[in-house]
Amino acid sequence: MHKKIIIIGGGPAGLAAACAAVEAGVSNEDVLILERDREPGGILNQCIHAGFGLHRFGEELTGPEYAERYIEKARALNIPIALNCMVLSLSSDRRVTFVSPEYGYTEATADAVILAMGCRERTRGALNIPGSRPSGIFTAGTAQRYINIEGYMPGRRVVILGSGDIGLIMARRMTLEGAKVLSVCEIMPYSGGLQRNIVQCLDDFGIPLRLSYTVTEIRGRDRVEGVTIAKVDEANGRRPIPGTEEYIECDTLLLSVGLIPENELTRGAGVPIDRTTNGARVNQFRETGAEGIYACGNVLHVHDLVDYVSEEAAIAGIAAANKVLGRTGGTLKSIEVKPGHGVRYTIPQRIDLTENEDSVRIFFRVTDVFKKVRFIIADEDGNILMKKVKSGAAPGEMESLELKGDIIKALAQSETACVNVYLEE
Repeated sequence: MHKKIIIIGGGPAGLAAACAAVEAGVSNEDVLILERDREPGGILNQCIHAGFGLHRFGEELTGPEYAERYIEKARALNIPIALNCMVLSLSSDRRVTFVSPEYGYTEATADAVILAMGCRERTRGALNIPGSRPSGIFTAGTAQRYINIEGYMPGRRVVILGSGDIGLIMARRMTLEGAKVLSVCEIMPYSGGLQRNIVQCLDDFGIPLRLSYTVTEIRGRDRVEGVTIAKVDEANGRRPIPGTEEYIECDTLLLSVGLIPENELTRGAGVPIDRTTNGARVNQFRETGAEGIYACGNVLHVHDLVDYVSEEAAIAGIAAANKVLGRTGGTLKSIEVKPGHGVRYTIPQRIDLTENEDSVRIFFRVTDVFKKVRFIIADEDGNILMKKVKSGAAPGEMESLELKGDIIKALAQSETACVNVYLEE
């Protein structure tokens, strides 16, 4: 089998990339989406809460409603989607091996491959929490699927470790289903979730958020009977402070301790990985270090809003379409994008300047909670290219800056080999 574009993943990123590629001129017969679940939509199918689509569609939608918009769009464009399809390997020359009930064992080649595999959750095994191994310990996303898709209640007295968005949302969901959420503990001195979720999911329901706290022990043999929590010392590697321990009786522990991009296929293809994002290193077109392989969505870096996932996927889809249709111009020069003071990482990590480049939007996350800040992009000589003032910034919310066309043209004609993104308080 040969396709012009193969997209691995049929969630919000994969669907948006496929639609953008077909709308950019690639025939729908030359596009194939490979999705391992029984239906497209990805993680959105279990996110039944509202809050999606405000940026993309100008209205508030639930996760399934947002997914349905793109599923219907893909159907209208007659884009083929292979369901129950497991991709086994990807090579640097864009050879994809997969198995599915429809196609069997298949080796396919493509002119371009778009990676849109999403994330998986970090589990208890990565945390090294002392204690026994009873039932009642779930990642927040697993508990969300049990309740929203399968119809099972994980527990009644709940402690949540980690304050990522899924953990905050599950605190509200468990409360609405009749459970008692006793505490949300966060090892960092700030929450990892959106401010709106802290207000709507914790404050509105009177659920306590304990910052700089972690779980130090799990008790129970067959089922969780309780957990011990303790305050951590920020100045000593966030180690538990003796004497601050507190025992909480509970039957369920939910873990919301981070997401890991699903990049096993990416590594197998020899694509360079960024240590900070755990995703591929890309240019502004979301093309990785392997020619013709693109990445978008949570497999590239963890997003907080699905609207940004769709926006990024459209960039990758259009770029892949231009590649396979021979519409890409030559690269004049490449400029590295480096994170500076207060900035954890940037996407893209490099800008490949072309003759037709209009503007480049740089996404990034900050390293800490800041009040009034100035975001700055400067060249390697320290000349400020642009700046933006904001009343506050937090690691849980993605930021962005846009380099306009005139700045891009000036960079193409200059001697600079990198730009720095940093902030000033």
